[in-house]
Amino acid sequence: MQLGKREKLFVQLAAFVLTTFCLLQFVVFPMVTDRKRLKKSIVTKEKGLEEMIRLSKEYAALKQQSHTSENVIRGRAPGFTLFSFLEKAAGKAGVKRHIKYMKPSSSKGQGGWKETMVEMKLDKISLKRLMDYLYLIELSKKAIQIKRCAVTENKGRKGSLDVVLQAITIEPP
Repeated sequence: MQLGKREKLFVQLAAFVLTTFCLLQFVVFPMVTDRKRLKKSIVTKEKGLEEMIRLSKEYAALKQQSHTSENVIRGRAPGFTLFSFLEKAAGKAGVKRHIKYMKPSSSKGQGGWKETMVEMKLDKISLKRLMDYLYLIELSKKAIQIKRCAVTENKGRKGSLDVVLQAITIEPP
């Protein structure tokens, strides 16, 4: 069977269109789609990497802070107790006579570390003396924190306060 010029041209055109369609459908479009997917994947991975770097820096800072706190705790004088520290600080701040009670307690933590807590009640104390006392505790460089502080106005004495506070610290093994 012989094809005329016109038929040959149609067959060649059909072959060209079919080849172009196949190239576009099976080569070009998948490459473009994969490229877009890869770009999205790269952006996602870059964000993940940035987050990992940020978390790594945060972890390093927390680890450094932990070592600093541990050095402060280990640097305390031998025989340090939270109870005696709070009692001495009360004497310095002039609130010792306002102490109604002091209740010590402790619990074991991880690795032999012990959390020590003292709950104390101060009666008929002025705001200034309370602030002085809290200042001595918090800024003592002994790694002591006020966990809870409940302040109520004293009913019997105008302008004075009743305070229940809990101070905590950690002691090494």
